[in-house]
Amino acid sequence: MSAAAETALLRAPWWLKRHETLLAIILAVALVGLGAFNDRFLTLDNLLNQGRLMTEIGLIALPMTFVIITGGIDLSVGAIVGLSAVMLGYAWKTFAFPLPLAIVFALFVGGLAGFVNGFVITRVKVPPLIMTIATLALYRGLAEGVSQAHSVRGYPEAFYVLGQGDVLGAPTQLLILIVLIVVAGVALDRTTFGRALYAIGSNETAARFSALAVDRAKLVVYTLSGLASGLAAVVLVSRVTTTRMDMGMGYELDVIAAVVLGGTSIFGGAGTIWGTVIGLVMIQLLKNGLALTGVKGDATIVVIGAALIVSVLIASSLQRRRE
Repeated sequence: MSAAAETALLRAPWWLKRHETLLAIILAVALVGLGAFNDRFLTLDNLLNQGRLMTEIGLIALPMTFVIITGGIDLSVGAIVGLSAVMLGYAWKTFAFPLPLAIVFALFVGGLAGFVNGFVITRVKVPPLIMTIATLALYRGLAEGVSQAHSVRGYPEAFYVLGQGDVLGAPTQLLILIVLIVVAGVALDRTTFGRALYAIGSNETAARFSALAVDRAKLVVYTLSGLASGLAAVVLVSRVTTTRMDMGMGYELDVIAAVVLGGTSIFGGAGTIWGTVIGLVMIQLLKNGLALTGVKGDATIVVIGAALIVSVLIASSLQRRRE
């Protein structure tokens, strides 16, 4: 970015200098441009369908924002989705659990997997990157071992309402995501727990000397990450009507991209839920808009990567100028 452009940004009103505002402007420009190339892109049906498709990533991105704000990372979320999905089908088909109990069991498995991550990170002091890479392989291997490459189908029709139904014209899972966005946003912005996460990410040593329960907060956010992955697995199974061991593969990259694109610092101490939501929407609509205009998948990844780089450069430039 040129010095003149940086100076213009610094002289702008405070709300315009926020990363979320700049990203929203970029998103609006991209939507108008893509909408001009394809009449179907900005239709209500297409936008609601994209909301349905981005819900699983969105559910995981909310607690991932908490995790990254603390200076951590969770690369095992995709594997937890696969494990929770397999355990949902296994509990219902093999253990003959009633479906509501099988859903609770899948959520428990997801939460337990996240708890294990947090426990080892906080008690054994294994770096989050190393720990979650290890559990990515572990949980994916468990999913493959339990499923034996068999899929589970034939769920009751009522179950599909969660992933395929709608309420007053809006997809059911999108409404769930919106409720959780509000809850997560309020928790991060308006509670002592949220302020503690920022303090931990900014300076963990200082946070400990300030008598903050650092290990407990980290354990909570990793457990929430696993629980959200379990919920995403349930929604995903309901949407695609089957359980497979490879579910959730690659989700961790999309989730982290949405969070970082939304302005959450990978070094910790900065970020918002609202920025993550804008990043999530931007990635999903760019994928859809480029696909409708005939752009192939590889080129779509390049465009999203370029948008991510530009976003990070803008944030870095502003931060250097403020300092």
